[in-house]
Amino acid sequence: MKRFLGFLVSVLLLASLFTLPAMAEDSIEFMTGTSIDSALYMQYQDMVAQFAAANPDAPAIELIPSSTDHEGEVKTRLAGGNAPDMWMTHGWSLGRYADYLTDLSAEEWATSVSLLLDGVMRGANGEIYALPLNVDIAGILYNADVLASVGYTADDIKTWDDFITCCRKLKDAGKTPIYNAGKDRWPTGLYVDWIAPGCFSQADLEGMLTGTFAQESYRKVLDMVNTFTTNGFFNADYSSATSDDIARALAQGETGFSFIMNFVLVTAFEYAPDAKLGFMQIPAFTAENQPYYVVGEKDAIGAWKDGANVDTCKAFLRFLAQPENVAALASASGQMSGLTNATSDLGSLQASVDKASAYAGVPYFDRVFMPSGAWDAIVSTTEMVVTQQQTVDVALAQIAADYQELKK
Repeated sequence: MKRFLGFLVSVLLLASLFTLPAMAEDSIEFMTGTSIDSALYMQYQDMVAQFAAANPDAPAIELIPSSTDHEGEVKTRLAGGNAPDMWMTHGWSLGRYADYLTDLSAEEWATSVSLLLDGVMRGANGEIYALPLNVDIAGILYNADVLASVGYTADDIKTWDDFITCCRKLKDAGKTPIYNAGKDRWPTGLYVDWIAPGCFSQADLEGMLTGTFAQESYRKVLDMVNTFTTNGFFNADYSSATSDDIARALAQGETGFSFIMNFVLVTAFEYAPDAKLGFMQIPAFTAENQPYYVVGEKDAIGAWKDGANVDTCKAFLRFLAQPENVAALASASGQMSGLTNATSDLGSLQASVDKASAYAGVPYFDRVFMPSGAWDAIVSTTEMVVTQQQTVDVALAQIAADYQELKK
């Protein structure tokens, strides 16, 4: 009888391992998706300290700065069932991460999400899986004094022919026309997101959604990058340069342009507060077409639905969503607030944001028209062209093959 009771106790203990609720852990891991020296990361540090002071019994929040492959690291963690408690969703809260994230639509702040983000962040039934700190409005970064030195303003550049002519004049004047961060790698993929919307017809885009790769339209993107490379428009230290180097080059008047998000300008103003910097429209391919801006989700934070500290994560997001806090975070990223009840202080960038309202906004090309997981392929094949390691034909064949494989 004793032996039977001992066996029964063992069975019950074993079963309890599968039925007990998850216990809270001592710390909460937050993969920020931003570098440790960025203004946004510093704001996170300040707000984590404030939250800890107000909630001394809550688990500590551990900030994890971005590596050169935030997306890849998140995917690996998800595949291994070891997701971080919170992570920056970088445009994919709905399209890629919805199955892993907690639905936050019942949170009070969810009613204040910018309408500009509804189409990319809300599910069919109103679900929302991340707190958007900002609305990502992106164009080409520029230094106005550098452009003026060769007789240009940002408003003069309406077509890619205008852009290329300006770049040639900058190079002749001893300036680096376009600065990029090859060491960080991911910014190289942005050439596709910035250039592609002007290359694809509506029929091409519809085909991309259903599995037909528009190869000749994509070729135009890589041809443009190849034009930049063969004309010597990129910085000589491309392979070792970081996004911080872009900020310095813009601030110090060493370069005219860069294809990257506005957080770089926030850093640049720290180096040179009086620099005349902004972000401009992305040129059209012909004078008959209109320039545009890229608009989407960027710095948004979601919470792992199976994490041990979901309630604390929600409380932290509520803290960040307070109007004064989300305004400070959006300001640090150089973007409009993601919530309508907060207004970011964009300072010298306000004029660029105001100008953007006169143009059409297009979504990030990779997030809508390329299959999930394509970003690494976009970066690597564009790198082939930037570094001249492969021809456009080879890079194009590779991205076409990657598209078809990922569409399976």
